Amino acid sequence: MPQVSVTKRASRSAKLVTQSLRTQVTTLGTTLGLFWMTFVVNSMLGGALFQFGIVPRNTTGLRGMLFAPFLHGNLNHLVANTIPFVALGWMVMLRDARHFFPVTLFSMLGAGLVAWTLGAPGSVHIGASGVVFGYLGFLLLAGVYTRSFWSIVLSIATAATWGGLMLGMAPGTAGVSWQAHVGGFIGGVFAARWFRGR
Repeated sequence: MPQVSVTKRASRSAKLVTQSLRTQVTTLGTTLGLFWMTFVVNSMLGGALFQFGIVPRNTTGLRGMLFAPFLHGNLNHLVANTIPFVALGWMVMLRDARHFFPVTLFSMLGAGLVAWTLGAPGSVHIGASGVVFGYLGFLLLAGVYTRSFWSIVLSIATAATWGGLMLGMAPGTAGVSWQAHVGGFIGGVFAARWFRGR
């Protein structure tokens, strides 16, 4: 009987791991599919969808907080965001899959608000990098706020592998929305604080 009980527990654990991995793959895959599909449609439309990006100090431009992460200027831009989005998004879900969408929302809002407030007049801010920096901020600070062993390990791993991304928050690189990067990072930090006891 004890052997049967252990076998059942192992079977249940394996099922939970499989379900968790399936959820993670589905979530990231669906989101990436939207990124790439939007890129293809926008290319076919000659870039007409760029108008839905974040336009600083323009009331209509606020809608970009929702749409900008799905818009990318060219294939290099999309590929450059795809890799860290998958890696850091997956790490967010490793910590707790339930946090993925709220952290994404915090990041989108943070990136959008700072880009809208501090962006150059007449500029249009697009791309998922603000969300990527939100994941970075969340993962780096989650260990500090929760002080759990697993969260601290994940924060250290994030700093070791992706800490160099923080250079992207420095102003000066043409064509790079450091404002969205800073805002997304701040949004991720707020999310880490929000979920510190959850």
